Amino acid sequence: MKPRSLLLIFAWLAAGPALAACPRIVSQSPYLTAALEWLGQGKCIVGVSRYDKHDLPKTGGVIDPDADVLAILQPDLLVTADWAKPETLAQRLPDGTRGLRLGGFGSIAESEAVLHTLAVVSGMSGADAQVRRFRREWQAAAKAVGGKGEKVLVLSACSGSPYAFGRQHYIGDAFVKAGFNVVDRAARVRHLRQGEEIADIPALVARFKPDIVFSLSHESSIACNAALATVKVRIVSLKGENFFHPGPSLPKGYRELAAGLKS
Repeated sequence: MKPRSLLLIFAWLAAGPALAACPRIVSQSPYLTAALEWLGQGKCIVGVSRYDKHDLPKTGGVIDPDADVLAILQPDLLVTADWAKPETLAQRLPDGTRGLRLGGFGSIAESEAVLHTLAVVSGMSGADAQVRRFRREWQAAAKAVGGKGEKVLVLSACSGSPYAFGRQHYIGDAFVKAGFNVVDRAARVRHLRQGEEIADIPALVARFKPDIVFSLSHESSIACNAALATVKVRIVSLKGENFFHPGPSLPKGYRELAAGLKS
């Protein structure tokens, strides 16, 4: 463990009494950190994953939480994504720390359930009201997009191998709720590479014949897949950060989507 990391950890431990109003929480994924902050419970967070940008003690990742840092922090609760293995959590969490695995990537309804759960476990009152507030916000923003049943594909094609989001993924569901017909219904995520049923973007477009292809890019993306420029269909490029993390950023994503359609 780096000396600076130790100093940061002990500084946060010293702040413990100020956090007495809520449980000491470690958030093991950025989307859960964002949800807690949206709920006004960011003050409860005492550690975050290596993928978070917050200046807090780093506690490893979803599949490899850092037992040493967790032992020092002694959180009341660790929240993580549901692909974390229960046996790993059992091995690495300190005695007395509760581990909570959460989803959110299956649908908007699932992300609402995650917000509700986080509100409850972080000691908030009015969890139902918070979920209703989020629902009102995203539904109003989705309606303003003005989708009219256009056939669409939603891709991530600007970071590594491209893949498409189906209706059973949170992102696919988000575009359906905005009024579009997401035509790839086979799976949550369809990877486009040699050896798969559909190997590349041109083959995907030829199979589903969409009216629009939405291309979501990661913040760290350098260049998009060159095949995007070869397909004869409308391409709408969007910053994916407002869609990749299920939950509070969705209304902002919808506003960006509405603007992208007008450009």
